[in-house]
This record gives sequence, C-alpha cells and structure tokens, in this order.
Amino acid sequence: MSIALDADRMGRTLTRIAHEILERNRGVEELALVGIRTRGVPIAKRLAKAIHEINGHEIPTGALDITLYRDDLMRTAVGAQPVIRKTEIPFSIDDRRILLVDDVLYTGRTIRAAMDALVDFGRPQAIRLAVLVDRGHRELPIRADHVGKNVPTSREEIVKVHLEEIDDEDAVLIDRVEIGAPEAEPVA
Repeated sequence: MSIALDADRMGRTLTRIAHEILERNRGVEELALVGIRTRGVPIAKRLAKAIHEINGHEIPTGALDITLYRDDLMRTAVGAQPVIRKTEIPFSIDDRRILLVDDVLYTGRTIRAAMDALVDFGRPQAIRLAVLVDRGHRELPIRADHVGKNVPTSREEIVKVHLEEIDDEDAVLIDRVEIGAPEAEPVA
C-alpha cells in the first residue's frame, strides 16, 4: 500500500482548492457546496471552513445521498439491500452555483447519479465538481473543475480516502486488489 496524500498534504490541498474556488467564482453569494455521501460531506465542510477563513463568507453546505440514483443497483438479481442515508440540503438550490464535492473521481457514474439526484431538488444556475482525487478511467464524459491530486491508477488498484471525521486519520492510500479476491471495501 502506498500513500498518495498524508494528512499535511491533504490539508494544503484542500486549502489550495478553496483558493481556486474563490478565484473562479468571483463572489460567493450564489455559491453552495453539496457533498456526496459519505466522504464528500466532510470534504465539503472543510472547503466551506477554508473559504470562510480566507474571505469571511459563510458558504451553505449540504449532503446528498445518491443511493437510489445509482445505475448498478439492479445489476444482480439477489444481493445486499442498499443503505439509504439522509439527503440534507437546507437551502434552495434554485439559481445557485452548486459545487458538488466528492472524494474520488473514477468512472464518472457517481457524479452522473449525483447530478440526477440534485436536479430533483431544483434548478441550479450551474453545477461544478470538486474532488480530492482524480484517478482516471472515465466511462462518462465528466471532468472535475477542481482536483486536489491526479493519481494515475490501474483498474487493479483501489484508492482509499481516510478522513479524520470518519476514519480517525487523514490519508489517501493506493492499494492493489488481487484479481478474483473479494473486496473488503467499495471501490472508489
């Protein structure tokens, strides 16, 4: 297992993304951050905090569950029931610039599902994307507007993002999966 980002580099990376968001948005009055559950939510909160520390503006932040919008739910006839978590968007997304936030961008299918879920809540002015890690292997024409780190990977590798709020540590790890071996965690 190799370390792509340690806690210190992750902190600096999120601060850089916060600066990029401010530079590209030229005003944050219409901006809101929506984290994709699970690890996108604490990343969105950290970005909102960093933006507040930089320019003093409070950025509305929400959490989006995309479970029912995933295109892989019905791929197997029998399997574990999906865990549906709460979507919490305590503000109107109408006419706002929404910045979707996730931990890892891989095939693009999670982001497609998130956009489908998001538009059920209203009609945003624009939807942008910020990710901590872009690992490549896109299957859909989706790209991130803000990327913390590009980490080229093979399909036999998995990217594990650990966050203090969930995993008691901050790190991005790259691990190799044995072909044919069952996976212990969902692949990101």
